[in-house]
Amino acid sequence: MSTLTTTPNIARPDDFYAALLATHEGLSKAESDALNARLVLILANHIGDVEVLAQALELAKGADQQA
Repeated sequence: MSTLTTTPNIARPDDFYAALLATHEGLSKAESDALNARLVLILANHIGDVEVLAQALELAKGADQQA
C-alpha cells in the first residue's frame, strides 16, 4: 500500500505558492474555483494511486472540519 507524503516535499515552496497565486490573479471566484478543480484532477491523474488519493481526501476533509 502506498502512503500519502505529508512532510514538506516541494523544492522552494514559497515560489510554488507565488506561482499558484499568480495563476489565480484576475480570475473571478467561479473561474478560480474551476481552475482549482482542474488542478486537482490533473494532479490526481498524475498520482494515479487510488489509495493515496483516498488518504488525501480524508486528510483534506479532516483539515476542513478543524477550521
